[in-house]
Amino acid sequence: MINVEGEIIEARIPGQAISRLSRVSDYFCLIKPEVTFLVLIATSLGCYMAAQGALSLWTLFHAVLGTALVAGGTATLNHYIERDLDGRMRRTAQRPLPSGRLSPREVLNFGIALSVLGGAYLAVFVNLLTSVLGLLTLLSYLLVYTPLKRKTSWATFIGAFPGAAPVLMGWTAVRNSAGLEAWTLYALLFAWQFPHFLAIAWMYKEDYARAGMLMLPQRDPDGNRAFLAILGTSLTLIPLSLVPTILGMTGSFYFCVALILSLSLLFFALRASVLRSRLQAKVLLHVTVIYLPLIYAMMVLDKA
Repeated sequence: MINVEGEIIEARIPGQAISRLSRVSDYFCLIKPEVTFLVLIATSLGCYMAAQGALSLWTLFHAVLGTALVAGGTATLNHYIERDLDGRMRRTAQRPLPSGRLSPREVLNFGIALSVLGGAYLAVFVNLLTSVLGLLTLLSYLLVYTPLKRKTSWATFIGAFPGAAPVLMGWTAVRNSAGLEAWTLYALLFAWQFPHFLAIAWMYKEDYARAGMLMLPQRDPDGNRAFLAILGTSLTLIPLSLVPTILGMTGSFYFCVALILSLSLLFFALRASVLRSRLQAKVLLHVTVIYLPLIYAMMVLDKA
């Protein structure tokens, strides 16, 4: 039946559907899906490398889901804490909070719910150690790293500690302990973060400066210290990436491929350090994003 009322209803339905989809998209944006995806890759790698024999798929499922909840909660609460700063930067001004599409109360409640649920889920379905590691990671990221970004460029170094925790959580999910092998995987992820995040900092240095975030060393406009850190940690990744073979976690296949990948990363780090352009920093960023999953894939293939 077509009438005026019916036409109004028909006109409203698409708009309502779009509005619901938009809100779902905004909530999904809060968990920083690209970052969370890398977190879950690291967690899965930790689980697989820790398994002595066949990895239990249920253990993997519970570890990944619980870690995803904690990581999503951490990212959401980070959005809440930095909402005013995000509004000052061009690349983040259209996020759900600074743009006004979601209210601070909605974001805070969502972040707390994810965090509490994630911690409880890990404690019940995985083990207490992994849950404690997850919650310590959340607290150190939000209460130490996040405020330090406005006080010192050393925040990047401090933030790398919780940043490398997911691979450790994957390991403890399987073994309920962390030995030398686990800390080797942790060290690899710890060092990887510096060329990755400092490349981002160089790309968006004006944006960060506008928001008062000290992602790069002060009184270093030419980036000498930042690129020295990029080169140093990229160089460190070469021996770190080979330690799994030395410890018997992987074989010669992984050793050779890891050496090639790490030398390639060093090449792009050196190139970015020499040219110091936004384009080369972007290239280095893409290289780091490719490097980590490939290193992990080689570990899995060689262990398999």
